[in-house]
Amino acid sequence: MSYPPPLYEGSTGEVSATIRLSDTEPDVVYPNGNRVHYLSRGESTGGLFGLYRWEFAGPRSGPDAHFHKTLAESFYVLSGEVSIFDGTRWNTTRPGDYVHVPPGGLHGFHNEWGPASMLLHFAPGAPREGYFEGLARVAAGETMTDRERDDFMRYHDNYWVD
Repeated sequence: MSYPPPLYEGSTGEVSATIRLSDTEPDVVYPNGNRVHYLSRGESTGGLFGLYRWEFAGPRSGPDAHFHKTLAESFYVLSGEVSIFDGTRWNTTRPGDYVHVPPGGLHGFHNEWGPASMLLHFAPGAPREGYFEGLARVAAGETMTDRERDDFMRYHDNYWVD
């Protein structure tokens, strides 16, 4: 494997770094207290990746087994314990544990034991913000018909496993 083609053709570099301080308010807060921080949106990385900090408040939550057709997803546990499905079984992951799921890989995650936090990395950088925000609206009481839910999930590349 070799390096990909250059994404920057300049010869002097440029001032383009972004900083998000740890005390920045979350971008989405769910009714159950879960919080999502948009660290790097796909649009800000030229579509290369998206990076989000997910903070579980405590009540059990998280998606069951599913897969994505267009993107890879990775998890890095920061605090607490997160149960992550690897396509075969649910694994208890702790701070410092890392899970990578290629496109098509079965996965899911839950916080079974109280508050926890993790980084979610998506590559390429799909617009996951609309997915997180849509789920928050539904959790707050917005309703969707079965057809609307199916369309929403398909649009956001989520395919559920029975």
